[in-house]
Amino acid sequence: MKVYRLPGIELTSLELKCLLVSRGVKCDKAVYRRFGGEKPSHPEAPGFRLNVNPLTCNCLILPDGVICQMTDVGFHLEYLGGALSWDNLKLLRYASQLGTPFSVRLDGASAALYYERERERVCEVTFAPYTDFYRQKTASGLPFVGNAVLQGLDWVSFQCLWHCEFGESGKPCQFCFSGAEFEANARRGKPQPSAVSSADAGEIVRYALENAGVSCVQITGGSTFDGKTESEHIRAYLTAIQHLPLTETLLYITPPDDTALIDEYFSLGATRIACSLEVWDYSRAAQITPGKIAYTTRKRHIDVLTYIAEKYGRGKAFSNFIIGLEDFDTLKDGAERLAARGILPSASVWMPMGRPVMGSMTAPDLDYYRRVIDMLAELYERYSLEPPLSRGLNVCIERDIWNWSRGTL
Repeated sequence: MKVYRLPGIELTSLELKCLLVSRGVKCDKAVYRRFGGEKPSHPEAPGFRLNVNPLTCNCLILPDGVICQMTDVGFHLEYLGGALSWDNLKLLRYASQLGTPFSVRLDGASAALYYERERERVCEVTFAPYTDFYRQKTASGLPFVGNAVLQGLDWVSFQCLWHCEFGESGKPCQFCFSGAEFEANARRGKPQPSAVSSADAGEIVRYALENAGVSCVQITGGSTFDGKTESEHIRAYLTAIQHLPLTETLLYITPPDDTALIDEYFSLGATRIACSLEVWDYSRAAQITPGKIAYTTRKRHIDVLTYIAEKYGRGKAFSNFIIGLEDFDTLKDGAERLAARGILPSASVWMPMGRPVMGSMTAPDLDYYRRVIDMLAELYERYSLEPPLSRGLNVCIERDIWNWSRGTL
C-alpha cells in the first residue's frame, strides 16, 4: 500500500482521496494547456480528459490508480460565476470557506499534486485518457455535456434524466445543485426542463461504451412523490440499453409504493437499485433532505431496500450516504442497520463547493474519514457486501474501501 506524506501526516490513497474530494484543488492553467485533450501544447504529449468546463467532471488519478474528483475550486467558481443563474452566484459568499491547500502544477513533463501550493510535493498525478465524448450531440441535437458525465475509467452517469418534484415543491435536498434549479424555476413560474428521451439516453450510453471505454452506467433522475411518475421514464431507459454489453447498471430511484416496479426494473437489466437515504440522523435529514422525509418517508425507503435485498440478494439494494453531513455515530448506526439487512451502504464524500448544507461549506477532518473507512470496511466484510466491481468513481469511495481492506491499493 502506497503511503503519501503531508507535513506531520502519513496517509493512504483512500484518505488522500477523501481530502481531495472534500477540499478541492487549484489546477494551474498551464496544466490545462499542456494536458487538455483537444489542443495539447506539446505534440508529443498525449491528450487527456481534462477540461476547464466543470460540467465535464474532471478527475485525477493517483500513482496507485485511485481515482479522485478534481474540483478546481478557484477556477470553477470563476467559470460558474459567468455560466449560471443569480441564485448560484449568491453561493460565492461562501468562498471564504472554500480554501484548499492542494494544487496541481507542472513538474517537468508531468503533472504533480502539491500541498500548500509549491512547498510540499505529494506525488505525480495523471488524468483519464482523452475522448471526444463531450463534443458530441445526439441525433436529436441534445449535447452530451450538461446531460451526462464520464466518471473515472468505467462509468457514464446522468446528472438528472427527469425533474425533481421535491425541488419543484420547495423541498429539495440542500446539497443538490439540480434540485435548487428546479425550485428556482418553480418559484419564478418557469417551465421545468423536459425529461431526456430514452433514445437520447441510449445513444449517449452506446457512444460511451464504444468510444470512451466505459462498461458501467448510472441511471439517475430527480425524485417523485410516489415513484410511479418516473416509472415510464425508467422503463424506457432500461429498454433502450437492455442489449448493450454493460457490466453494471445502477439505478437510482424514488422508492415506489408498488414493489412490482422493482421486479420489472430488474427484469429489464438493472443490476443494483438504490433508494438513497443520504443522511441517517433523522433531525438532520428533515432539514437536509426534507422531501424524502415529508413525501416518500424513511420507512418506505427501508421497506423497499429490504424487499430488494431479500428477493434479489445481498448488495443488490444500496443506499448512498453523503459522508460529512452528520456525526460519525449516527452515520455508523444507519450503515450498520442497513448492512445487517443485506443492503449495501455506499459512500459519497460530500463536496462542500457544490452547495452549502445547514449554513456551512466546511468539510470534516481527516480523523472523521479514517473512522468512516474503517467502519465501512468492517461492515462490508462482516455482511459479505461487495460494491460494484470497477476501477472506482470520482466521488464515491465504497469500491476503494473494499480494495483497501483487501490490500489491493
